[in-house]
Amino acid sequence: MRIKVIHRWNVSPQEAIAIQERLRPAVIDQDKLGRVRYVAGLDIGFQEKNTITRAAVAVLTYPDLQLVEHIVDHRPTSFPYVPGLLSFREAPAALDALAKLEIRPDLLLCDGQGLAHPRRFGLACHIGLLADIPAVGVAKTRLIGQHEPVLESRGSWQPLWHEGEMVGAVLRTRTNVKPVYVSIGHRISLETAIEYVMACTPKYRLPETTRWAHRLASGQVRA
Repeated sequence: MRIKVIHRWNVSPQEAIAIQERLRPAVIDQDKLGRVRYVAGLDIGFQEKNTITRAAVAVLTYPDLQLVEHIVDHRPTSFPYVPGLLSFREAPAALDALAKLEIRPDLLLCDGQGLAHPRRFGLACHIGLLADIPAVGVAKTRLIGQHEPVLESRGSWQPLWHEGEMVGAVLRTRTNVKPVYVSIGHRISLETAIEYVMACTPKYRLPETTRWAHRLASGQVRA
């Protein structure tokens, strides 16, 4: 995959915020994706007391969700842990891994936020924009916003609101199990994002893409 190089990663937190503000208007919140044959999951882990970032990408066929390619890449961690700026800590290794794929995925599900971010530019937006790929954030926890209670049945969801704007959806992917927080990253609408997240989550709380990527990033599966 070809990755755009449009800013430096070795920046201060203040510079990182300015980059987010500058790139945010480029995010496309409408469906700009074709036929989805391959869907990828992305997850990040850390090694050696967080000095090494380990990024894993798992590519699955769609809709049958069979693993066909995976990449695990390592890179020195170059940015501190700063809430709201995690993409500057995690995205460099993630983009390195994506660049090594032989199969270009048609859709990327990131273990993190998209628009559901204080500056509307979470990890899924950042990676989706630089890789020019339809991307969705599927987070396990809420970063911002409020929502009404979600029914306990699989497929139920409620809008996630922040400062008067719908920034995502709180989605129940499994009956009587905690919901996930879905927000668009790039080149996809929220409604379509919800459909694909549900289709990629046939049995468990998290999408199969995320489950494979997490196992690879955490070293549970040998790459």
